[in-house]
Amino acid sequence: MDIGVVLQCNPPASRVIELARQAETHGFSHVWTFDSHLLWQEPYVIYSQILASTRKVMVGPMVTNPATRDWTVTASTFATLNDMFGNRTVCGIGRGDSAVRTLGGKPTTLATMRASIEVIRELANGRSAQVDDTVVRFPWAADSRLEVWVAGYGPRALDLTGEVGDGFILQLADPDIAAWTIARVRAAAERAGRDPGAVKFCVAAPAYVTDGSATGLAHAREQCRWFGGMVGNHVADIVARYGTGGDVPAALTDYIAGRHGYDYNEHGRAGNTHADFVPDEIIDRFCLLGTPDEQLVRLRELEKLGVDQFAVYLQHDAKTATLEAYGESVLPRLAHPVTATEGAG
Repeated sequence: MDIGVVLQCNPPASRVIELARQAETHGFSHVWTFDSHLLWQEPYVIYSQILASTRKVMVGPMVTNPATRDWTVTASTFATLNDMFGNRTVCGIGRGDSAVRTLGGKPTTLATMRASIEVIRELANGRSAQVDDTVVRFPWAADSRLEVWVAGYGPRALDLTGEVGDGFILQLADPDIAAWTIARVRAAAERAGRDPGAVKFCVAAPAYVTDGSATGLAHAREQCRWFGGMVGNHVADIVARYGTGGDVPAALTDYIAGRHGYDYNEHGRAGNTHADFVPDEIIDRFCLLGTPDEQLVRLRELEKLGVDQFAVYLQHDAKTATLEAYGESVLPRLAHPVTATEGAG
């Protein structure tokens, strides 16, 4: 299983680039960032510097959206980065959250997202795409390659992912919910005549490595409680659409009963003031907290479910320490051992 990292584009950008460089040094495979141009700095500018400062990591947004960026410009940006740095980009996309809502807008429809995926992927892979009444193509992008990974929680979004996505992004690390989403995406892929095994699965959540003490766990929970609030904001939309007791597992929807609004000025920030409704049990289920041994148990469980990548949200007070702990004590033990010699003697 690959291990990625998710960063925010907080200034200075040099700090983001340095964290990305450290992630590659410690063996991380992907560097993702938030894409919300009012709250943080412009990610695509920073991607060029991350790619220039690294050799192997894949880079992209977790996630962009079809509303705030012209689809052809998005595709052109990815294709240009690929031409400059050798096909090292990946596009995570969703209906739109903070980038849209901070402007007073609403997430796009799934039909719009489907259309945007088609345009972005075709153009960024050097092929033609129809934009309104015009068929267009980048004449300079024949060698560009881009996968589009879809983020979502609701049944229809999961079905869409199975039908058109190269990958699926689930922003929480609960194995039961992961199993439900993976099964739904694979079933949709099969109905669409696709190979279900060809769809990649990424689980993204905060990870906080502790010393195993009760004090360490309590601190980790407070540093990661924001994540339950962020997920709850998405889940509230699902409950409004589907209600409770239907296709969506109660393990995902029940905990938001005490939710009381969301302030995007504190989006993705440890210690925010709108996540006090999130119980410890949700943090423990949705995030990876504890010693390397304890986190490896969860990672192996996710791997058995078919998860191809775990992406570490690094929005807490132990960014560098987490990268180092994963590099020294987690990634080497996830890898399948290869010996220099075989047999005795």
